[in-house]
Amino acid sequence: MTTNQSGNDYARSLSLLWGPQTVPGRSGLTVEKIVLAGMEIADENGIEQLSMRKVAERLGAGAMSLYTYVPSKSELLDLMLDKSQADLYEGCTDIREACGGDWREAMRSIAKTNWALFQRHPWIVDLSGRRPVLGPHVVLKYELELCALDGIGLSDIEMDSTLSLLLMHVESCARLQFSMLRTETSSGQDDNEWWLALSPVLDNITDWSRFPVSSRVGNAAGEMHQSAYSPEYAYLFGLERIIAGTAALIKQNWSGTK
Repeated sequence: MTTNQSGNDYARSLSLLWGPQTVPGRSGLTVEKIVLAGMEIADENGIEQLSMRKVAERLGAGAMSLYTYVPSKSELLDLMLDKSQADLYEGCTDIREACGGDWREAMRSIAKTNWALFQRHPWIVDLSGRRPVLGPHVVLKYELELCALDGIGLSDIEMDSTLSLLLMHVESCARLQFSMLRTETSSGQDDNEWWLALSPVLDNITDWSRFPVSSRVGNAAGEMHQSAYSPEYAYLFGLERIIAGTAALIKQNWSGTK
C-alpha cells in the first residue's frame, strides 16, 4: 500500500516533521499524540485500517479537530514513519565503536536493528515506494548507519549503495514473512498443513523424476525449514553474503590503489 504525495503534501510534512510536536492546542491534542495513536492502530490492525476518523476516536476527539494539527493521512504516515525510528539507536552515537570497531559486526547490528523495527511495526513495509521521509529521526538513522561504513575502504557512492542493499534485503525478507503470516491467517492453514493437503495431489499428477534437482533441493529445504520458505533464514543467509561481498569490494579497492 502506498499513498501518493504531491509537492505541497511533502512541504507540509517537512514543516510538521521538523516543527514542535508536543505543544498542545486548546483541545489538549498535540501532533505527537495523534502520531502515537496512529501508530497504535497500525500496529494492532494494519495500515489499511488506519484513518483520521479512527485516530480521532482513539483520542476521544472529533475527526475535524485533528486536521488543525495534521492536515491529512499522507502527512500522518510521514510522521509515523519518522517517529517509528526515534529510539532505534537510543544512546548510541557510533554503531561501529559499539561493535568493537568491527565494521562487519556493525553491519550485523544494523541489520538486526532494522529487522526488529519491522517486527515491531510491520506496517512499515506496506509503505514502500513513498518518497523518502526526511524527518529528524530518519536523517539521524541514515547518519549513524552510514558512519558505520565510513573509512573502511568504500567510496561515498559505495557506502550509500552498500547500506541501501543491506536495508532492502532486510525489508524484503520481512515483507515475505508478513505475507506468509497473512496467508496463514486468511487460509486457516500454516505451511505444513498446506503441504500435507497438497502433497498427495501433486504426487498423483507429477512425475518427479523429470525434476530431480528441484525435487532433491526442495525436499532438503522443506525438511530444514518445515515450510516452503524461511524468511528469517533467508535474511540471515543473505546478510552474511552481503558482508562477504562488501569485504571483497574493500579488498578490490585497496588492491587497485597499490
